[in-house]
Amino acid sequence: MSRARRLRAIFAVPLLLALVSIAGLVVALTGDGLRDAAAWAALAIPVFAVGWAMKVRRT
Repeated sequence: MSRARRLRAIFAVPLLLALVSIAGLVVALTGDGLRDAAAWAALAIPVFAVGWAMKVRRT
């Protein structure tokens, strides 16, 4: 496995979570109504990911 491939595997999920968070923040700032619900959903994904990681780490 090459070094670039290992780095891609390590940073894939954090990068995805960062992009989802940024998108959620932008959507929250640009609209109301359905966009607010989409922003809440997008911003909840990293929170659930941290909770899942903490649960898996305990067991």
